[in-house]
Amino acid sequence: MPRRQMHMTGADGAALRAALRELRTKLGVPDEFPDEVLAEAERAVREPRLPDTDATGLPFFTLDPPASRDLDQAMHLAKRPGGGFRVHYAIADVAAFVTPGSPLDAEAHRRVTTLYFPDGRVPLHPPVLSEGAASLLPGETRPALLWCLDLDSEGRVETTDVRRALVRSRAKLDYGGVQKAVDSGTAEEPVALLRDIGLLREALEVERGGISLNVPEQEVVAHDGSYALAYRAPLPADGWNAQISLMTGIAAADLMLAAGTGILRTLPTAPDGAVGRLRRAAKALRIDWPHHVPYAELVRSLDPHRPDHAAFLQECTALLRGAGYTVFSGGETPDPALHAAVAAPYAHCTAPLRRLVDRYTGELCLAAVAGAEPPHWAVAALYALPKEMADGARLANAAERECVDLVEAALLKDRVGETFEATVIDVKDHEPLEGTVHLADPAVVGRVVSTDRELPLGERIRVRLTAADPGSAKVVFATA
Repeated sequence: MPRRQMHMTGADGAALRAALRELRTKLGVPDEFPDEVLAEAERAVREPRLPDTDATGLPFFTLDPPASRDLDQAMHLAKRPGGGFRVHYAIADVAAFVTPGSPLDAEAHRRVTTLYFPDGRVPLHPPVLSEGAASLLPGETRPALLWCLDLDSEGRVETTDVRRALVRSRAKLDYGGVQKAVDSGTAEEPVALLRDIGLLREALEVERGGISLNVPEQEVVAHDGSYALAYRAPLPADGWNAQISLMTGIAAADLMLAAGTGILRTLPTAPDGAVGRLRRAAKALRIDWPHHVPYAELVRSLDPHRPDHAAFLQECTALLRGAGYTVFSGGETPDPALHAAVAAPYAHCTAPLRRLVDRYTGELCLAAVAGAEPPHWAVAALYALPKEMADGARLANAAERECVDLVEAALLKDRVGETFEATVIDVKDHEPLEGTVHLADPAVVGRVVSTDRELPLGERIRVRLTAADPGSAKVVFATA
């Protein structure tokens, strides 16, 4: 599926912004930060808790979308003299600014995660922190949790260290620029090594049975005062960057498991019924899946630009549902302990500006490396975090889904009755006349109802738009 940016014709930008404000109200999205929280954030900026270790001599770089200012991670990659690699990975130290039990801390627990809307973000922390003093912006000295991971020549982690340090990023890079520089051979070594390490880590992911789904994402983008829909196909650089974060999350899980106290990001193994459904989908899509070939190996062989393969990858996302958090302390054995998609114990620890749990994971890992007891405030909050994070994830997912629905309906509201080329990407198990279609132009994914035959999964069909109501934020098609 190619990436498309569709300009909205007949969509009123002002009306959409009003509808998005109403959506935030309906979902109960937090509004402005209370005055006492803003005042505390300003004080924290003036009086941060800074570490003694100075690592500002390392030329870090960040890798994020071009418009991002809430920069959680910066990295420096190097070859080790005796072979292998050294990864320095700096994570924003939110605890340098947020005091446990303070109004600022309480507000973070109320918000749980940063929410993203087409007309702006609703941040976890006040922007003076998340886009200012705590963000790893280029040319600025910042407190960070500095991970140092030594890898062998195959990319396996040999040693792990994490400590507080001052860091300074030298450059803010974006995925497209990094991909272009790597492909053209003009990337300097610290950036060029991202590909080398990323590919090694991807090979190790295959070896342990892990899986990363390369499914193009539908997204809302701002355009000329209004909004458009686009498909964003991840670049290889996205995957290499993700592997650095995954590697750190696995290392964090290992540290906490060894120390006996922690919080893991977990995902249960897909039940046999779900895998059986996938095998039926593969058969319907005429995708060869021998019984001896593992699911992860099959997925890696697929081309997301082919409609039949893209439809199958869409079906695969069902196996990634049910993720949660598992807390353990006092040396108890966590159950569950594994993340099925990572195929290893794993923890969220690399996005503390945007996700509440990562601040706690960082503190537990610091204590584990130091051989010290973790802070009381961090342990005391652990058992409430899974529910807090689940509630935050539900709100974030609802916001994303309804924003896309709203823009789709606004985009198509004057085109009811028109027909479009579409690909069937999902068919209901017990209702084969109902399913989901993907339009390449415009970038719309919507519900379809067949009038006369079972929907052909993975095939291109003609559909007629029967409803597009921004008020209900619903788009419905029928087979033409």
